[in-house]
Amino acid sequence: MRAVARVGEGATPEEAFDIASAGAWLAFDDGVRNRDDRPWLWARPPEEPERAAPTLLDRLRGRAGSGAAPPVSPPPPPPAIALCHPDGRVREAALDAVRAAPELRPLLVVRCADWVAPVREKARAALAELPGDALFPLAELILRLSRRARGDFARTLLEGALREGPAAEVLALTAHPDRATYRLAYRIVVERGLLTPIELAATAATCGDVTLQDLCAEAAVRPGATPDTEAAAVLDRLLAARAPRVRAAGVTALRRAGRHDDAEPFLVDRSGVVRACARYVLRQGGGDPLPAYRSLCAEPAAHPAAAAGLGECGDRATDAETLWALLGHPLPSVRVHAISGLRALDVVERERLTPLLDDPSPAVVRAATRALLPDAAGIPESLL
Repeated sequence: MRAVARVGEGATPEEAFDIASAGAWLAFDDGVRNRDDRPWLWARPPEEPERAAPTLLDRLRGRAGSGAAPPVSPPPPPPAIALCHPDGRVREAALDAVRAAPELRPLLVVRCADWVAPVREKARAALAELPGDALFPLAELILRLSRRARGDFARTLLEGALREGPAAEVLALTAHPDRATYRLAYRIVVERGLLTPIELAATAATCGDVTLQDLCAEAAVRPGATPDTEAAAVLDRLLAARAPRVRAAGVTALRRAGRHDDAEPFLVDRSGVVRACARYVLRQGGGDPLPAYRSLCAEPAAHPAAAAGLGECGDRATDAETLWALLGHPLPSVRVHAISGLRALDVVERERLTPLLDDPSPAVVRAATRALLPDAAGIPESLL
């Protein structure tokens, strides 16, 4: 590893590798111990001539070789190298250097998960003395090390610091590029109530991380979390989200808000989860989604997903033929949802659905293929 060699030659870690990268510090720690040539274990000064290996007679006489001078002790390795040294005694002694060298704190965190107990305990004691906000720049490294068998100590300190630290610094970590780091930061932010329901709803609606979508959406609509004056705005933000799970959270929250009728437009949402939530809310308000679906299927071009919804809550005897008729609709989206409805009703017939394997729309072909998979053995080879 080039970074290890450069530090061994006298360069600082900042000059040798990207010190902002947790992975770079871990690679450096691993590289020090696993390099094939480790000059810091024994170094011969350049001015000292190379000596021949001592013979058995030389060793018996207490000599290092023919006419050889007493062996020269190697110079101490740089602190960064010593903190990763294969010898635990060297690593333990090197921990004292971290007090005067804050730039080596990442290696202090690494040593908190050391496999040698004296090294590990000394490193943990030193880390616990640091102010809480000093751990924030180390968050990514701490969380990566927490996956190791002995890596939970630093994580516990970090979580405590986040719960008690300045709000601005905790909020800043929500923009961290590392996924584990920003997820932890958001969890603490939600616990501490550092974001308003409107801000939480906006985060849920705009972020692409499904874990954050659930966390922020649920926090935004939690009972008692939103003032009455903001409740409508929070729900509207969630209902307009692109992510189905965020829209589903918003639709479900309509029940608590007493807005049961506002769930009706989501009966024809493109997501099955959202449609199911809309049906639940309507029923809780005393409504019945089935007549609405039957009415909407009369004009399927305006609401293609109505066919899927009809299959999800319809009656086999009454509604199956409606869905079969929609397989001939000119819009591919209607045909796709009609197939989904037939699957939901469990009325798929191989002979009637097989022609759609040759449909001009790839989406329809995929939907038909999924529906026919349980009966794939009966499909003629000529169609495959």
